[in-house]
Amino acid sequence: MSSAWNASDVTPDGAAWLASAGTYPRSTLALWEERPDAPVVLPCGSVFDVVSAPAMFGRRMLDRLWDDGPGSGPVAQFRGRMLLFAAPGTAQRLPALLEWEEWGGRDSREATRTDAVPPLLCHGTGDAVTVPAPSKSASLSVPTPSECVSFTVPAPSKSTPPATPPPAGDTVPARSASRWLVAPDTRQPWLPGPEVLLWAAVRAARSAVRISIFPPADQDAKVYDVSRRR
Repeated sequence: MSSAWNASDVTPDGAAWLASAGTYPRSTLALWEERPDAPVVLPCGSVFDVVSAPAMFGRRMLDRLWDDGPGSGPVAQFRGRMLLFAAPGTAQRLPALLEWEEWGGRDSREATRTDAVPPLLCHGTGDAVTVPAPSKSASLSVPTPSECVSFTVPAPSKSTPPATPPPAGDTVPARSASRWLVAPDTRQPWLPGPEVLLWAAVRAARSAVRISIFPPADQDAKVYDVSRRR
């Protein structure tokens, strides 16, 4: 049955899923129980990867995913960028797919399908992202130890030292202006893989060339139906 989703709310199950990415899930949930308005920094690569796009282009990708595609996983906005939560491994695979798309069109005089795709920042193993605070109205319960998933950061590569994730539960000042557009609502949300996000990026790039003299409708009023999400 179709249902509207208030994208600002994180359910207790969704909060438990987010917290499971950190080293100390119980501590993160306890923090949110006490301070539901506190963003935190969590590592990528185990529970989720994150693809960060400029706000306007990320909005186009999100619209393509919901209007023509399978929907999206959780999506957040942070400091002028769109954070699309993706399946682990996406951060490593997506750049290669974008390069392949670009190379595949070089024999044509026409612009390649990725020419209008801005640089996408792919955060995976060894990286960390700011996770927006849950809704102030959410009642978050701390799970039992059996429900928690620990996270271990792998050994750094000698060639490219990864970023060091701050301890789970590190808070971010309110001025970070982070918020959920599509909030996590289950303990196992569907996450798009690299092929799905490549598809969305290519179609968002095509739509970017269509410029209207009329301002868009209030984007904050966009509501996505999560019942379509696989």
